[in-house]
Amino acid sequence: MDRWITAGVDGSPQSSAATAWAAREAVRRGYALRLLHAWSPVPDVAASAPDVAAQAEWATSVAEEAVRAVASGHPQLSVTAESPSGDAVPALLGAAADAKFLVLGSRGHGALVGFLLGSVGQQVIAGSARPVVLVRADDRAESEAAGREIVVGQEGEPEDSRAVLEFAFATASARGATLKAVRARTLPPVYAYSPASLKLLDEAGGMEPYEKKALGEALEPLRARYPDVPVVEHVEIGSAGQVLLASVARAQLVVVGRRARRSAVGSRIGSVAHAVLHHAPCPVAVVPPA
Repeated sequence: MDRWITAGVDGSPQSSAATAWAAREAVRRGYALRLLHAWSPVPDVAASAPDVAAQAEWATSVAEEAVRAVASGHPQLSVTAESPSGDAVPALLGAAADAKFLVLGSRGHGALVGFLLGSVGQQVIAGSARPVVLVRADDRAESEAAGREIVVGQEGEPEDSRAVLEFAFATASARGATLKAVRARTLPPVYAYSPASLKLLDEAGGMEPYEKKALGEALEPLRARYPDVPVVEHVEIGSAGQVLLASVARAQLVVVGRRARRSAVGSRIGSVAHAVLHHAPCPVAVVPPA
């Protein structure tokens, strides 16, 4: 697979911020950058060839303007642009499939604003075979300054979080940043414990030591692969979404895993990723299972 990052562009402030974020990350990692502006003819004029041609010209101009903006700040970066006609979701999923990851603009904070991501962004996140990074319009390069952490949520067995930890470690290494690994555990009702799980907890000395041991085991192979990355471990008993959000005050990026599934109301990406996308104050990377 070639080494490039793909960013979706549409001329919006959110898109501009996402493109700028993707360009900085491409320079850090030594990747190329590909910009994609998928567009569909307006239904009322779809039958008019001149109008469709004008829309196609406009779509091309949006992509070309994004290339010029990137080139002015990063003249050494290899940048290309495409403006295919068609539905945005399959176009973005196709573009993500052969990229290192995909970067999109996000509309902002809060339940209502965050939910507006659903029509395109949530479908792309749920269906992408590659990580998807969401960037808000107010993101600035200064937020990536030294001292700000890459925060990653870890859960389950080591193999369950291999992809999300790999992305987080690689990003921290490229940025010279500290990695803060967060693992949370909600206490289940007493009747949910099996004799085997109670035995494991007893051997570990209780719930929190057990979770610390599990986090350490998940991190161990990545620590060996990225010895340059300082790691802070944080374990807390509580809701995973709440614990993770309480840990991101100094984050320059939050990395979470994805649990995509289909339902009667469309694609869902898991409650933790959903909460972080709505409320984290920095870009969020959503990583699919390996």
